[in-house]
Amino acid sequence: MENAALLDVRAVHKGFAKADGAETVVLDGVDLTLKEGEIVGLLGRSGSGKSTLLRLIAGLSEPGGGSIRYMGRPVDGPPEGLAMVFQSFALFPWLTVLENVEIGLEAIGVPRDERRRRSLEAIDLIGLDGFESAYPRELSGGMRQRVGFARALVVHPNILLMDEPFSALDVLTAETLRTDFLDLWSEGQLPIKGVILVTHNIEEAVLMCDRILIFGSNPGRILREIRVDLPQPRARLDPDFRALVESIYVEMTARRPTEPASAARTERFPGSGIGSVLPRVSTNLLSGLMELVDAAPYNGEADLPVIASALHLEVDDLFPVAETLQMLRFAEFAGGDIKLSAEGRHFAKLDTDERKGLFAKHLLTYVPLAGHIRRVLDERHSQTAPWSRFADELEDYMSSDDAARSLRAVISWGRYAEAFAYDDDTMVFSLDNPGE
Repeated sequence: MENAALLDVRAVHKGFAKADGAETVVLDGVDLTLKEGEIVGLLGRSGSGKSTLLRLIAGLSEPGGGSIRYMGRPVDGPPEGLAMVFQSFALFPWLTVLENVEIGLEAIGVPRDERRRRSLEAIDLIGLDGFESAYPRELSGGMRQRVGFARALVVHPNILLMDEPFSALDVLTAETLRTDFLDLWSEGQLPIKGVILVTHNIEEAVLMCDRILIFGSNPGRILREIRVDLPQPRARLDPDFRALVESIYVEMTARRPTEPASAARTERFPGSGIGSVLPRVSTNLLSGLMELVDAAPYNGEADLPVIASALHLEVDDLFPVAETLQMLRFAEFAGGDIKLSAEGRHFAKLDTDERKGLFAKHLLTYVPLAGHIRRVLDERHSQTAPWSRFADELEDYMSSDDAARSLRAVISWGRYAEAFAYDDDTMVFSLDNPGE
């Protein structure tokens, strides 16, 4: 008989009201089930609503539509039997390891002797035996996160919710903690029945999960479910593992039928030519990736999984860089691969001043917001314009945070290209130091 669902999420919708009364939709039409014995991964970029969904499941927020049922009952507040491990360690610095682990049991009224026994067992299970009297300041990052795991496990939850629990750790520490967790899970030593893991790391999702739900953005929605049938323990160099990682990169870089190539840059602003939300990507990263891909052994074309693994980059680090290079026409980005254009390979071989000139040409030609700012400055007698001139225009179509993010991105690129200047004290754009 098939396992009954521990968790059943149906058609969940979540939005937040904007100042003008409109709604910013964060999640739309999300379906999810979790059955006993499963680890289900929520994989996607920042802003796709994964952490918001986790908060809804934990009863810390209410959906605007749809339903969430835990163990057959509607979630209308924090239910018993769910525990969460956070990205930040979220420990009380004035409490010892033992006291931090005990605090959840104390909150639900577990007697002192019982909570001490269970806390010591959890500390021992997670590999911190001997550190009961230590304070968080005395522990490494990996050890502090182990305390977070012990604090979650000590309440014997049915479902463990993990919100990027390894992302704040260095690569080696994260790998050790993942391996230890999977060993305990596989051996049945963890007092939990199911796990939901939020991650930006494709390899982490393939290493840990039985099913992976790939999230799209604006609004957050599930694009595809991928089942991981590889036996545990999984090896990163196994051909089947690499093939699955590659297929997920292809899936996450695919253009959807409802998202034509021109949509992100022109359709949201008909008549004005201003693009959609721009990523905050430094020109150092853009230059560095072009140099890397241009050089041997890649010689202008590389698999994104290979680049990500070599540089220890996650989805949120690598995809915005690659997509910005595509927007600037320095690269093509599809099918899990990045291929530099002739101009991209030319850029990688130029000196600093020559790079600035080529970057300026592409910036003003292919990034509509940058070109728009430069035209406004060129047309004004003062050759200046306030931040609000462009922010107000953007905020007709996006949130104020997204408008600010886009302007900050284009300011950084414009300064590098010497296409226009910006004074943060006066919040004024100008042509005081433009390039030719």
